[in-house]
Amino acid sequence: MKLAEALIIRTDYQKKVEQLRNRLFQNVRVQDGDQPSEDPKVIMEELTDLLKKLKSLIRHINRTNLLTSFDERQSLADALTSREIIGQERKIYSELLEQANVRIDRYSRTEIKYVTTINVKEAQKHVDDLSQQYRLLDMKIQELNWKTDLME
Repeated sequence: MKLAEALIIRTDYQKKVEQLRNRLFQNVRVQDGDQPSEDPKVIMEELTDLLKKLKSLIRHINRTNLLTSFDERQSLADALTSREIIGQERKIYSELLEQANVRIDRYSRTEIKYVTTINVKEAQKHVDDLSQQYRLLDMKIQELNWKTDLME
């Protein structure tokens, strides 16, 4: 199995866990004299089995990410960390730009005047650069995911 396939399965497992959680919560309490629509014990068993599979799959994914070389300097796990940090920085600067661009109308000279304390043009350029770095890194990661076999 390729790493990319394992990642897709992991996402499916995580969605299924959430669905089982919701079903379990819906059936754990009923009005006195009523029966739950599903047996909570059966749902709990299915949830436990799925979580065991998910745990094993995540271990294999993590091992593969750690032992797979991304380039001559870093592992795939390192590249994933870099992508995450670039994404966080991009998000913060995008939110900063939103705040800087909020226009507060003044109706008289006595109202408080607000000014932007950053260079919006430079900040936007930084966001654009981060976005490009993120896209390029993400493309390389996705390509490697489809070329890499999942390690046991």
